[in-house]
Amino acid sequence: MRPWEVWDYDFAWGTHPAVIVSNPVGVERKPEVVVLACRTLRPGSERDAEVNEALLDEADGLDWKTLVRCDLLWTMPKAKLTRRRGEVTPARRKDIARKIVQGLAVAGL
Repeated sequence: MRPWEVWDYDFAWGTHPAVIVSNPVGVERKPEVVVLACRTLRPGSERDAEVNEALLDEADGLDWKTLVRCDLLWTMPKAKLTRRRGEVTPARRKDIARKIVQGLAVAGL
């Protein structure tokens, strides 16, 4: 398990992809990881990403376009992440990181 991998997680609202955003040392040493929740956009329900969201797709290992909400972090037990889907592309990592900082208003940035 590594940062930027996409895994399935059984959220309260159903099983959806989750992007690991914990640092590498934390992923290696801790039983929990920090993730961003995703929402799959099935054909017919597609929409553009909002300012606090990023869009993933097949290049990231997903079957359909998927929105990543970047302004809410979740801490999950690694053991509950069930299926590795893929890995976020390098260009999208930068976009997601920027939106995490903006969305959380970290240190007023």
